[in-house]
Amino acid sequence: MQVHIRPMQPDDAPAVNDLSAELGYPLSISETEVCIDAVLTAEGNCAFVAIIDEKIVGWIHAFKTVRVETLPFVEIAGLVVSDTHRGKGIGKKLVQRIEAWCSEIAIADLRLRCNTKRKESHKFYRVLGFNETKEQKVFQKKVVDFGV
Repeated sequence: MQVHIRPMQPDDAPAVNDLSAELGYPLSISETEVCIDAVLTAEGNCAFVAIIDEKIVGWIHAFKTVRVETLPFVEIAGLVVSDTHRGKGIGKKLVQRIEAWCSEIAIADLRLRCNTKRKESHKFYRVLGFNETKEQKVFQKKVVDFGV
């Protein structure tokens, strides 16, 4: 099984949308197109897809984070591998591509957030050498309603 990792492209939206839906993030394809465009044009962001036999079977998105209280770091914003291809090293290859990007932009630390209920993902990240550093709650407030 040959896995090819390449930068995400706008026309990857249908496959990226299907994979995102597997993890419970249902957007329309047009919404996914908007999101991909935003990621690909935003400074300090990168996104890659994993391809087997000309089919996208996974994707990853990461971004450089700059904060007052810490040195810059890269955060993985999303990682999905299709149900049928999990456990085959594809997620590891995608994370390794982000690690390479960290080196390319001279950032030493890589972080991610993972839902507390995704126990299998926690094991996966630990195997890749990530250490759990804290638990937190996420708060959200809608400040403007655009009717979308």
